Amino acid sequence: MQRAVSIEFPPRHGVFDLHVYLADFDQNPHLAICKGGIGRRDEAGKPVPVDHPVLVRVHSECLTGDVLGSLRCDCGPQLDQALQQIAEAGEGVLLYMRQEGRGIGLKNKLKAYALQDQGYDTVEANEILGFGADMRDYGVGAQILVDLGLSDLRLLTNNPRKIIGLEGFGLDIVEQVPIEIPAHPANIEYLRTKRDKLGHLLKGI
Repeated sequence: MQRAVSIEFPPRHGVFDLHVYLADFDQNPHLAICKGGIGRRDEAGKPVPVDHPVLVRVHSECLTGDVLGSLRCDCGPQLDQALQQIAEAGEGVLLYMRQEGRGIGLKNKLKAYALQDQGYDTVEANEILGFGADMRDYGVGAQILVDLGLSDLRLLTNNPRKIIGLEGFGLDIVEQVPIEIPAHPANIEYLRTKRDKLGHLLKGI
């Protein structure tokens, strides 16, 4: 794992630092969008340890939701809300992981959408295509967080599996912070499937 480049990054939520990471086995760049000086290096080039819990969101890439504004999922609004919450906290990290479609890639995600149009839910569609319900690997994200100097996290997530995935790499999740988005008619069945079959902690749907 290597940090390839660092820049100042000014989304509409304020000024952040953006660090680009490359894994030896994966050419897709992963992004660490940091607030409050997280990710600083000391004079020897080593991470400056952060001695208190930090608000962190691990967000998997969703081109259709994040960029194109699809209402079939809640990804785009979650991305926006996470950046807003980190900005309001004055400190935190959003990891943007290149794991489209819960790890199956854009083409297969769209194939899964076509199956959902035929009446299958998101888990059933993945399984018909020969994939598990969630193929994401949190190991790379955990390595990035460690390289940023973090150890204790306040994790912005509704997904208990994400907590387990990160804690398996030596990170301590001291708090699970909900990040719920109001349901839309286009995604309410998707959200219910995430709640009922994937264990997401969602209320009011």
